[in-house]
Amino acid sequence: MTRQQAVDFLLTRPADFAHMIGFTKLGDLHNGWLVDMVRGKDDHTLQASRGVYKTTCVSVALALIIILLPNKRTMFMRKTDTDVKEVIKQVQKILQDPHTQYFVQAIYGVSLRLVSASVTEIVTNLTTDIKGTAQLVGIGTGASLTGKHFDFIFTDDIVNVNDRVSKAERDRTKLVYQELQNIKNRGGRIYNTGTPWHKDDAFSIMPAAERYDCYNEEIKKIITDEELERLKGSMLHSLFAANYELRFVASEDVIFTDPETGYDPSILDQAKNCHIDAAYGGEDYTAFTIIKKTGGKFYVYGRLWHKHVDDVLPEIAQIRAGFNVGRIYCEDNGDKGYLAKELTRRGERAIKYHEKMNKFLKITSYLKAEWNNVIFVAGTDPAYIEQICDYNENAEHDDAPDSLASLIRELWYVKESDRAPLNLW
Repeated sequence: MTRQQAVDFLLTRPADFAHMIGFTKLGDLHNGWLVDMVRGKDDHTLQASRGVYKTTCVSVALALIIILLPNKRTMFMRKTDTDVKEVIKQVQKILQDPHTQYFVQAIYGVSLRLVSASVTEIVTNLTTDIKGTAQLVGIGTGASLTGKHFDFIFTDDIVNVNDRVSKAERDRTKLVYQELQNIKNRGGRIYNTGTPWHKDDAFSIMPAAERYDCYNEEIKKIITDEELERLKGSMLHSLFAANYELRFVASEDVIFTDPETGYDPSILDQAKNCHIDAAYGGEDYTAFTIIKKTGGKFYVYGRLWHKHVDDVLPEIAQIRAGFNVGRIYCEDNGDKGYLAKELTRRGERAIKYHEKMNKFLKITSYLKAEWNNVIFVAGTDPAYIEQICDYNENAEHDDAPDSLASLIRELWYVKESDRAPLNLW
């Protein structure tokens, strides 16, 4: 392959290049997206359903810009630093792929090397920039942008569920996006990808979006009708509307309906795990949850007290011992590990974790997804079940649904490889 043939291939058939390096689900639709990401001139916004490989296309485009425009500076922004690292790592893998090396050799006559590669920056031996600045920089929306300047700026999912439930977060994200205009070099470009969450979120000040909802014929080639129905049944209707239909609907008053109750509590004997959502005064409740998963069903015993957690620890210990439960999960956000230490002092086996997820998203994702498999055993506090069934986006109290959702997530959704080391007291 000649130098010009290699350049033309990457510029006109980037999806075929993506296939070579392992992204085999990209098609003609994605080829168009990729061409525009690399060669387009004006600021642009792409909105498309979740799960249709928008971020994959961005990662491939970032790698192609590094190869084809090595002296240009590119910034990639997502909501959090953790999300940024995931994509920067993927770009590094693309650059190190043998197929990428082949094209670089054909174009430049050299082997591509990562001169500097961290979780936030990439520099290759292709750049001739005497300043030694990074070709690609990854930044979260919380980072300082002062003094930075870029030719290409990609934002991906800088609007998320936090923008849906918080006006303060929507305003903050808008300010970040407006600042991007100030750090864009003359002749530069901002390319935005994601899904909208609120009528007044940052997408409202971006260029009018090129939109592909889940009913688009091209998108239906990626997400089947059967898969779409499964997704629709696994989440809150308003979340499905935002993520897949790219539209806004009013929050539902009812999320969790028709709870299944009254099962024999003996099934919980020797359950391994329980959870405390602690109250430390005020209007909050202390919620206690025992759970056991058997045959795809989640058998649950729950209690709720309008009391300080210290006042109910003896009763919790008695209940735990009665069901012969092994360990107690509790978060350390509000009390800096106090509850875990107090439980240990009382002879309990406590596991603390640090909560980083938005509570509304956690409840409407993990608990909603498994709601049809949740069965409350006899003896569960009616107030515990009622608080779950009364929960909505604006609910005053969320201790019971938070406790149950947290335990479901920790035990059946968090991969051991992704889990931070747990503190066993």
